[in-house]
Amino acid sequence: MARRQARSFSRAFKLKVIERLEAGESGSELSRELAVKRTLLYRWRDAFRRGGELALRAGRGRPPRAEALAMAAARGPAAKALGLAEARRQIVELQRKVGQQQLDLDFFKQALQHIEASRRPGVTASTRSSRRGRSGKAN
Repeated sequence: MARRQARSFSRAFKLKVIERLEAGESGSELSRELAVKRTLLYRWRDAFRRGGELALRAGRGRPPRAEALAMAAARGPAAKALGLAEARRQIVELQRKVGQQQLDLDFFKQALQHIEASRRPGVTASTRSSRRGRSGKAN
């Protein structure tokens, strides 16, 4: 059984594919059009997001030492700053969701109390009367 030679793609080709993915094109459609596995397209996109253009190597095998060092430097403080910014964005989003859930819980607690009060014998289901009407003065 003969082994198939793995195809190698240039960095420019990978960048164009990533650009199309980021523009919203379907990974499945791109995969069919380019005859490249969909998972490979997403692997390129994820590598680009993590390490930028340097993470998209042309060819196969181990990267040259200079390129490996450049990739390690690219994952340094700038990448950490991006990761920190993303984490902060997620925290803000989660805090917003928790706040919304708390508002929902408060609303449903009040609604349940209102329903339970209406089920008690001798209690009307209407809202509380105003104090102005009870003063005994004629309106």
